[in-house]
Amino acid sequence: MLTNPKPLLLVDDDPTNQDLLSRRLKRAGYATEVAGSGYEALDVLARREVELVLLDSMMPGLSGIELLRQLRQRFSATRLPIIMVTALGESDRVVEALSLGANDYISKPVDFPVALARIKAQLERKRAEEALRQSEERYALAARGANDGLWDWDLEAQRVYFSTRWKSMLGYEESEIGDSPEEWLSRVHPEDRAALQAELAAHWEATAHKECAIEHRVLHGDGSYRWMLSRGVAERDAQGRAIRMAGSQTDITGSKAFDPLTGLPNRTLFHDKLAACLERVAREPGYPYAVLFLDLDRFKVINDSLGHMAGDELLIHVAQRLRTAVRNAPPASPAIRGPAHDLIARLGGDEFAILLENVDAGGAIRIAERIHESIHGAFQLESKEVFTTASIGIAPGNRDYHTPTEILRDADIAMYKAKSLGRSRFEIFDAGMRAQAVARLELESGLRRAVDNREFVLYYQPKVSLKTGKIVGAEALIRWRHPVRGIVPPDEFIPLAEETGLIVPIGLWVLREACTAMRRWHSEFPTVPPLEVSVNVSVRQFREPDLHAQVAAILAETQLDPRTLQLEITESVLMDDLDAVAGLLGRLKTLGVGLKIDDFGTGYASLKSLSRLPFDVLKIDRSFVVNMSGNGGTGETIRTILLLAENLGMEVVAEGIERKEQLTELQSLDCDYGQGYYFSPPVEAEALSDLIRKSRAEA
Repeated sequence: MLTNPKPLLLVDDDPTNQDLLSRRLKRAGYATEVAGSGYEALDVLARREVELVLLDSMMPGLSGIELLRQLRQRFSATRLPIIMVTALGESDRVVEALSLGANDYISKPVDFPVALARIKAQLERKRAEEALRQSEERYALAARGANDGLWDWDLEAQRVYFSTRWKSMLGYEESEIGDSPEEWLSRVHPEDRAALQAELAAHWEATAHKECAIEHRVLHGDGSYRWMLSRGVAERDAQGRAIRMAGSQTDITGSKAFDPLTGLPNRTLFHDKLAACLERVAREPGYPYAVLFLDLDRFKVINDSLGHMAGDELLIHVAQRLRTAVRNAPPASPAIRGPAHDLIARLGGDEFAILLENVDAGGAIRIAERIHESIHGAFQLESKEVFTTASIGIAPGNRDYHTPTEILRDADIAMYKAKSLGRSRFEIFDAGMRAQAVARLELESGLRRAVDNREFVLYYQPKVSLKTGKIVGAEALIRWRHPVRGIVPPDEFIPLAEETGLIVPIGLWVLREACTAMRRWHSEFPTVPPLEVSVNVSVRQFREPDLHAQVAAILAETQLDPRTLQLEITESVLMDDLDAVAGLLGRLKTLGVGLKIDDFGTGYASLKSLSRLPFDVLKIDRSFVVNMSGNGGTGETIRTILLLAENLGMEVVAEGIERKEQLTELQSLDCDYGQGYYFSPPVEAEALSDLIRKSRAEA
């Protein structure tokens, strides 16, 4: 007698046929389900799995042939055998059923011994094909490599078979790991566990017979984490429900330890090597070592102007030059063996770290100098020559360091100190730098809070006509009204805002606030021409792709006449690609605003570049005005700048006027406008209203 946990499904609209076949099949050892129509059959298959379907070809409503067509769209002939039951003489219907995927047929009246033989044959074929498929899956998993660990998860019983190799890859003996899924999942790194479980669940829910593959870290018996690639395929029942999953585990720790772009060790491997160095220091007090933290100067400018592919190419070239500058640096490929006194790693982006072992502070400095020399020359990127430099922080090792994070932090702090002192240099870490870094972190936190709490206020410095002495506009200057320190000047926080990107929301606030204020002054003090307001646009803001749209939106929101807004753009933007700069300025110019070049004369602008750019106003840097008098003064330079501006059809504003004689000399040179403490320091909006009112009263 046969025993089957899954029933056969009889589909027939005739109750007599249902009863007769059902009783005889039960006597033969088969469990049965009965459906009186095609729709009832679909309901049965939706709620449970069956071994085989006996299907009457002639039924009202949903016919047997149409039901066969639908079932074959959902179940293969292997997963769900279907035997058609037809009347004698219905050869056309038999041919159609077989062509649609029926496995076999039985003629009416049913010859029951023949029917049993055909049912048995189909079920045996089904089991043989399932066994073959499982065998092929196991063979495919094993063939991936003898070094892989295999696992086989019974999803219904929630038990997992872990091969001996799977266990040994994690440092365990055969008897030390059981068959619970938690033996695997509980060892997965906490940061990777949710992703692994989600990937497995998604695979179980899917209907496609597709491999699942995910990389994750697993805890080794020695306490370290190893990177594993787990792959597997679910076995499904006739309804497509996942009931088992078999797979493999491959150790990919080696490939995860190297940066794919440069071939250098990555952050993970660097941490491991540095940790080993610290362990040696603990065993051998006085063992000398140092860590260098290197960051390329102006890399973002190169990356943004030439594109990410050029940036990647530059990083590859830098890595090659670093190898020549250190002592016996390791090769790019982990397959190549050799001495490795110094370890270079790419931590990410344009940041590199170098571990120097058996070296004192003097030796670390000499290597930093060699690195600067190696990077100094031009890099050929496709058809362009590119120059870059590096800022380097040096953290000499000592016994106070217990973790890689601590010494890397201090080398990073020293690198930032080098950047703040002019870049293209190195600095050696000292404890005072850490205090400065903490203060800087506090400043950054306060700055982020200031953005959220609107702790900023605008001051305005009047712009005066040097011909009439009247106020014709003002420059908007931001101040930070700190809740503890009071007013913080911009030179203390603007560089940090630039670096962190906070300058973008701050700059938009300044623009909106200044435009709103000038709109009020236009109503209060109507003049011909109207008063103007100048707003500084930082380098970071200028590179924002939607700056044009943001300015347009604020002008529309505040209803300010765009002709009365001047955007002050620092001369340093001319370091970028000139064609790109011209395009950005041209888009802003279409809004009708004025464009002013700020800090003119500090070294970047040239006559050729100025003639290509749509600036309206040139602003002479205060350093020229302060030093314009006497022998060796800058008076002739200012005269040249004024002549240049006249030839280009540009107005000129001189900033930093503090004394009467400076004003007199600028007037003698026919300078158009000026601003400075001689007229007024920057004041709040209400005080500027008083100054404008006084200026008009004196007219």
